[in-house]
Parts: sequence; C-alpha cells; structure tokens
Amino acid sequence: MHALSFAGAPNRAMLEGASLRLYGVASDLDHEGTEHRMISFFRRALSSWIVLGLLGLIMIAFIVTGVGTPSGLGNIGGGGGGGDTVATIGKERLSINEATQRARIALQNIQQQQPEVTMAAFVQQGGVEGLVQQLAETKAIEQWAGKQGIVASKRLVDGEIASLGAFHGLTGKFDEATFRSVLAQRQITEAQFRRDLTADVLRRQILVPVSGGTRAPESLVTPYASLMLESRRGLIGIVPTELMPPGTPPSEADIGSWYKGNIARYTIPERRVVRYALIGKEQLKAPPQVTDAEIAAFYNANAAEYGGKQIRSFSQVVLPDEAAAKTFSAKVKAGKSFADAAKDAGFSPADTALGERTQAALTELASADVAKAAFAAADGSITAPIKSELGWHILHVDGIKTVAAKPLSAERETIAASLAKQKTDEAIANLIADVEDQVADGSTFDDVVKARGLTVVTTPPLLPTGAAPENPEWQAPPELQVLLKAAFAGSSDDDPTVETIGNGQLHALLKIDRVVPSAPIPLAKIRDRVIADLMIDRTSARAKAVANAIIAKVKGGVALPAAIAQSDVKLPPPQPAGGRQLDMMQGGRQVPPPLALMFSMKAGETKLLEAPDKKGWFIVKLDSIEKGDAASMPGLVQSTQGEFSRMMADEIQQQFSAAIAKDVGVSQHTAAITKLKRELSGAGNQ
Repeated sequence: MHALSFAGAPNRAMLEGASLRLYGVASDLDHEGTEHRMISFFRRALSSWIVLGLLGLIMIAFIVTGVGTPSGLGNIGGGGGGGDTVATIGKERLSINEATQRARIALQNIQQQQPEVTMAAFVQQGGVEGLVQQLAETKAIEQWAGKQGIVASKRLVDGEIASLGAFHGLTGKFDEATFRSVLAQRQITEAQFRRDLTADVLRRQILVPVSGGTRAPESLVTPYASLMLESRRGLIGIVPTELMPPGTPPSEADIGSWYKGNIARYTIPERRVVRYALIGKEQLKAPPQVTDAEIAAFYNANAAEYGGKQIRSFSQVVLPDEAAAKTFSAKVKAGKSFADAAKDAGFSPADTALGERTQAALTELASADVAKAAFAAADGSITAPIKSELGWHILHVDGIKTVAAKPLSAERETIAASLAKQKTDEAIANLIADVEDQVADGSTFDDVVKARGLTVVTTPPLLPTGAAPENPEWQAPPELQVLLKAAFAGSSDDDPTVETIGNGQLHALLKIDRVVPSAPIPLAKIRDRVIADLMIDRTSARAKAVANAIIAKVKGGVALPAAIAQSDVKLPPPQPAGGRQLDMMQGGRQVPPPLALMFSMKAGETKLLEAPDKKGWFIVKLDSIEKGDAASMPGLVQSTQGEFSRMMADEIQQQFSAAIAKDVGVSQHTAAITKLKRELSGAGNQ
C-alpha cells in the first residue's frame, strides 16, 4: 500500500471541531488512471489563469464561448486609433486602445474559469506585459508570413468558419443566417472576425510544423517519473489556537489600535448601483412566421444533407514534409497500427481523431483531394500521403456507415423550428441594433426604456461578486452575474450599453447608476467582530510560541511525541502521515498542506506551518524518504514522455515566434505600458 494517510488520532473529535482534520487518500492507482492523472497534473501546472487569458485574445473566443462583448469591442482594428503606442511591430503600431480591448477579452476568458479574478489582479500578476508581448508577436508573425509568401487563402478561412459549431444550423452544417446573426449579437463585423481568424490560421501554418515530431528522450523523463513514485513518511502534530488561554481582555486602546492597524480588513470595497432592463423575444411585435415555401426551399437547398449519404470516421496525421509522410505510411503498411505509428510521431489519440465526417464536411476541413482519397479508401486502410496547405495528410478509415434519405415530411417540423429560431434571432438582432442606434443618437437609458416599454431593475450597491454588503438578504437575479463584468469595467458617466446574456436570445440595456467609493465600516458597528479578531490573533501568537518550543526540543534530540506530551498545554499526540507523491494528484483532491510540505523537506527535518484561518499551527516531522522506480510502471514513463514532448514542442514554437519578432523588429514602450496598466487598474474590479 502506498496510500497517502494521516491516520487516526485519539483526539480526532477535537481536531474536527477545529476544522483541522486531515483526510487520507485512496490506495494504489491503476496504470490507466495514473497516466490520466499525470497528464492532468502537467496541464494544471502549465495552465495558470494568465495563460488561459492569453489563449483567448482573438474574437473567436467570443464566438465559441458566447462571452458578452466588452463595450467598444467594435473599435478594435489594427494598431491605429489614437492613444499612445505600447509596442511597435515593424511599421505597425499597437495602441493603448487596442491593448485595452484585448485585455478585457483576456480577463473575460479567464473569468469563465475563475470568476473571482479581477482586472486589478490581472494587471498585478503580469497579465498586461504578457498580453502586449503576445499581441506583438502575433502581429510580427503576420508580417513575417507576408514577406515569406505564406498566406491563408479565402477558401481556407471559409473552411475554418464553416467548421465552427457556433455557426451551424439545426442540420449540423454551416448556416449563413446563423453566421450573420451570431456576429450581429456579438457586435463584431465580418471583416474583423476574418482578420483574427486569418491571423490564427497563419500562426498554425507557421508554428505547428516547426515543432512537428518533437519527442522528449526517455532518459530525460524517467528520473522525473521515478520522483513521482517517491514515498515519504513522518509525523504531524498540531497546536490548536482554541486550546490557548484567552489572556487579559483587551483595553479600548488595544481595540482601537488593532482596528486602525487592520483597517483594510474592515473596509468595504467599491460598490456599484446598476440599472438594467431585459430585452428578448417578448419585445418583438409579432413572432416570426415560417411558410411552407420557405421550408421546401431550405430542404431543397440542403438536399445533400437530407439525401442518402455515406459517413466515415477517420483518424489523421498531418506531417510537415513528404519524406516524413512516406516514412509514416511505410510503417503502417509494414504492419504497425496507425495509432502506434502516430504515437511514435508525437501524436496523441486526441490529436489524430477526426470523428465522423461526410465527404463534403471533410472537403471543408481539409481539401477536395484529401476528401476524395479518404472516401475511396477501403475500411481499415490508409490513404497515400496527400498534400494540402496545412502539410501532408495521411488518413485511416476507422469505420463506414450509410445513412438513409430523409423525406421532407419527416423533417418538416425540425426545419420549421430551425427557420423560426433563425428568424427570431435576426429580429432580435435588428431590435438590438435599433436600441443601439437610439443610444448613439443621444437617447438616455430612461428614454429607451420608456419608448420600448421595458421593465427596469435597480440593484442595491453591489460588489463585483454580486453581493450587497448593506443588504445581505438581497438575492441577485441569475442574469446579473453576466452584467456585473460590464458594470465594473465602465463608469457612471458612460452611455448605456446593450449586453448579451446566454445564447444571444436575451439582452439587457445596462446603465451604471452610481459608484459608491470604498470605505471602512465604523468601529462602533463591528466592535464585537474586531475584539474577536484581536483575541484570535493573540491566541494564535501563543499557539505559535508553544509550537516553536516543541520544535526546539525536537531539534535538541527529544522525540516529537515526547516533546508534545511535555508541553504546558494539553495537546493531541502527533499522527503518522505519508504516501507517494503521485497519489497527491489523485482525483483532483486538494492535498492537506502539512502533507504537501513533507515533499519539500529533508529526512529528519522538522518544520512549522500555520493552519488556515489562524486555527492553529502544524508541526511536521519527516522521518524517511523511499525512492521510487519508474521501471515498475512503464505506462507512467510513457505518459510523462508524451506530456514532456508537448511541453518541448510548445517551447520550440515560443522560441521560433520570438525569433520572428526579432527579425521583424518589435519594440515595447515602457511608459505607455505603465499608463495602460494604471488605466486598467483604475477601471477594473477593485
């Protein structure tokens, strides 16, 4: 057994009462689960919230995730548009205006995973510097591609657009009306969207082949895999704050001094009063009607979708040159499975899986030549290497099935529902455009509400989380969480804006009514709370002194159980603890901090660790370290090797991108970046 453990203390009830009990973790892991957890571990390590934000710089993020468009997003263009220049890329400028808009996009993408992250935190943690660098390198790649004659053809970009599920109609195919409607809802022009998508295609065309076939040597990853199997054993004791004597009651001077010294703890952050009115299909004068002629026209226009057809499932690799493609093909023809050959080439199953495709869908995704060859190949066979704009394709036919034709009578209701939704979306988009025109022409929030007969919701002063400190019983409506992001990104002087909620069929006219400045709560209102906090701080200091005295005895040669028993305060005995490092990653559970600390200590060492919320102090003693041997778990070595290979490929791409930026000529302007950070911090969620 290699399970993590923090086993049975005689005084467990007391520890539970202090919220300090540590929980054991299950026993040995199966190989498949281990591989999955290793991959998850590395991905968590590489996926900080800053990185998550920078991966969502382009407008595609708004299309795919449905995040509401920040105010002013429609102004995003090249480098121009007034304001200072934060970076110069060749002859192009990156302005504060564009960087500001992109920072808001990045923050909103981060908040999809971590809603608590604010603009101030984004700035403080280096998000602005990373964003400016990423934007500059992206623009540099576009310029460099042009110099090298590398282009993203309109046909290729059209294929990328058609592959985005957000633009698919009810039939599962690209739908022009849906495409226009979604862009209108996001307040993004087709030209803007195509520019970002073209840039993304160029980045992939240039950077993906650069790192193709990257593979970490087994000699590099095996020692690390063995480290993950390392096992540690020791003891963990605790000195709970609640067992300390309370001491002398604090004087009025003590209370006042503590309050002033910890004023930030008792300060309510900036709050905002928000007014909004929902706009949806209820505001349409009449529900859109679908005629029989329109249903028949849609059916005929999509005859290929409703007629009998063959659907095939594929696996695919795309290699950078013909020689590599021929070598891959020869391995498969010699008897190696497609999956194993792909794995040798550095591809995971997720990289190769294409899923089920019609010939038309595969043509849009790759090319007509690739699709023709793939649908001519026999079940279970592979195609010869075929060249496209992305590289050399080799496809494996995983399965074939035939779908019978669907008559109009069987599809009438489905088509009618799809057309009705599209018409409704278009009508709502037109309604929203009319409302925005009213605002642009000078109408106030109240003017629009009165003219449209909308119902207004006025909130109490709110924090960015939606909580109302002065009215704790107030419950925020579900739609408010989406609106708060925009409400805390603007000011009360701004014109009202229209924000998108959910799937785009519901919107809200939003106005920041007033901003309530940050201010401390008067001492008289929270006197009992201040006294309690002061007493906890004092007892925590006493508990730390007791714990340090115990550690001093241990370092003097006294065993930890004896040192704890000799304390002036009656304490629970230490508990045995330990386990393998790999088990710490199991199931996504949070590892108890004292147990995690063991894996950064030397054998025989004793350390002190504060418990959460000042509830005590842990005394951690590491007795032994048992080395791991990855030879006993080859699956662990393979999964570690695969993840290291991807990390190395990412590093190669980043270095090549930096080299391109150097070749094009990129310079960042510190003063403008400082100004940008200051403006974002002031406008962000404090």
